[in-house]
Amino acid sequence: MHLDTGSCQSPTAATTDAPSRPESLSCSFTLPANPRSPGIARAATRMVLRAHDLAEATDAVVQVVGELAACACLFSPAAELYVSLRYRYDALRVTLYDGHPPHPDARMGAICVLSRRLSLRVLDRVVRDCRGDWGIGGDREPCGGTRMWAVLPRAGACGYLGEGGSGE
Repeated sequence: MHLDTGSCQSPTAATTDAPSRPESLSCSFTLPANPRSPGIARAATRMVLRAHDLAEATDAVVQVVGELAACACLFSPAAELYVSLRYRYDALRVTLYDGHPPHPDARMGAICVLSRRLSLRVLDRVVRDCRGDWGIGGDREPCGGTRMWAVLPRAGACGYLGEGGSGE
């Protein structure tokens, strides 16, 4: 089998050429669910944002990706995490799926979601500072597992830690 690598652009080349438009950002990747994965997810996100002319949103988006990945690694017994980065309607959308199975008991499920929410206090602050929204998916996720997501308006993400940001 032959792989045509001539038509594939390396991440390094993507960052040195003219950047892609933000509207073309649609990227997803799978990582192992281990303690190194949040750092890998943050590094990949930095590169993707730079390649799509969204470097000014890096601080907020990288923080969100790192928080979601760390939470997923903490709560998921599965071997993998799925990270999705999208730019739609002037907002950056981060989605993370992990393999945490649904709880058969609704009370235990609610306790699990509450535990996740408590572990995502930093994410909550970042998203609020960016005037965005976030959540943990419903009971019926494709292929099981748990979906966590955050939407950061571009203006809010680009102004994060600048004027108007908390910077605390």
